[in-house]
Amino acid sequence: MKNRKNSSLDTRDTGLARKRPLPWELPGAHWIGREELRLVSQVVRARSPFRFYGPDLQHMTDRLERAFAGRLGRKHALGVNSATSGLYIALAALGVGAGDEVLLPGFLWVSCLSAIVRLGAIPRLVDIDDTFCMSPEDLQRKIGCRSKAVLFIHMSGAPGHIDAVAKICKRAGVGLIEDCAQANGASLRGRSAGSFGDIAVFSFQLNKNMSSGEGGMIVCDRQNIYKRCFAMHDLGYARNAAGRLDPSDVCYQFWGAGSRMSELTAAMALAQFGKLNRIVHAMRKAKWRIRRQLAGIPGLEFRNILDPSGDSSPFLITIFRDAQTCRAFAAGLQEEGLRGPTGSLACVAMEQFGLHWYFNNQSLTNRRSLGPDGAPWSHPANAFAAKYNYARGALPVCDDLAARSVLLTIASCLTPSDCKDIVTAYRKVAARVLKSPRVIAKP
Repeated sequence: MKNRKNSSLDTRDTGLARKRPLPWELPGAHWIGREELRLVSQVVRARSPFRFYGPDLQHMTDRLERAFAGRLGRKHALGVNSATSGLYIALAALGVGAGDEVLLPGFLWVSCLSAIVRLGAIPRLVDIDDTFCMSPEDLQRKIGCRSKAVLFIHMSGAPGHIDAVAKICKRAGVGLIEDCAQANGASLRGRSAGSFGDIAVFSFQLNKNMSSGEGGMIVCDRQNIYKRCFAMHDLGYARNAAGRLDPSDVCYQFWGAGSRMSELTAAMALAQFGKLNRIVHAMRKAKWRIRRQLAGIPGLEFRNILDPSGDSSPFLITIFRDAQTCRAFAAGLQEEGLRGPTGSLACVAMEQFGLHWYFNNQSLTNRRSLGPDGAPWSHPANAFAAKYNYARGALPVCDDLAARSVLLTIASCLTPSDCKDIVTAYRKVAARVLKSPRVIAKP
């Protein structure tokens, strides 16, 4: 009989794969340190936390904007207080309003829907494909005369077919906004996420690849769009050289959102920006170490990553044959110790990923309004959307992948030992749930 220690297969249960919580899924937070403290302290000592004027401006927001635009090869960048505000401002800058529809995928975030509805426009849902991003084929079927903009969301850290979507938008004369909140530092075939659309929006919230707690960035090339974004992110007007509001240009007189970035936020974000490449590299190295060791397990498939070298890698998504198997696999991983600290979503069946799925957004499915008039759904200019369906079942691929997929967060501080625990847990659960032989990892 063969010595089991030397066998490539092992089905014995030797205890939990993981005995302590996985790290928090907060990429930038794990890298906060002296540089953030130094730059924030610099602003505090200068007593100048407002970006446009003060006793001793440190120009943190200006520096961050220049650095961000330069990284992406874009002409303009504008710091904002959140990506939620950034989406609203970007759509407003394109003139989105009543009578318009904005097309977006069913795997999203609630902020994307909110920005559209608050402008009085109509969200139109587009299915996803195996990249977990918008399907160009479904977009081509749905884009039409009411379409004012497409909101392409680089979900879960990696671009989908953004190049194909950009071509569709250009042919149709429709604006393209990239939501890069989860994909800061990602790219597709050497081209950065955020460089394909008319406008792109990034987030620096705590869950993101670089973080200042809150905050975001809008980038674009066209000066007219930038000036519209600037006025709308502020109080509706431009500013002069002294940092005071300047209502003299009649082309840029709007109603502003008061969504300016503070110098304190910019200082922290600037420090994080200097670490972004290292943060993304750490996640990519850990994720693909894990993924390579899980490849070939029968019954376990992966999200389609079009360009592994451009994957910013904050998540690993695995896909199973049916919803029952998926739920059993997720539960098995958690039982093996793949859990985060209290409050973490380190490892979940993706149906449990809350407001990331269109059908879990009850304000959308129930067509909620900010006022008693039912707008934007009741607006006469939006009558074209009366039969649009937002209930589960509207997007078959989206529904199917939501039901059959498991999400594991990839912390930016995973060690080789952490990765080994994760691989062990997946293999043990595969042996039980998928009836796959448990392969011992080679050193």
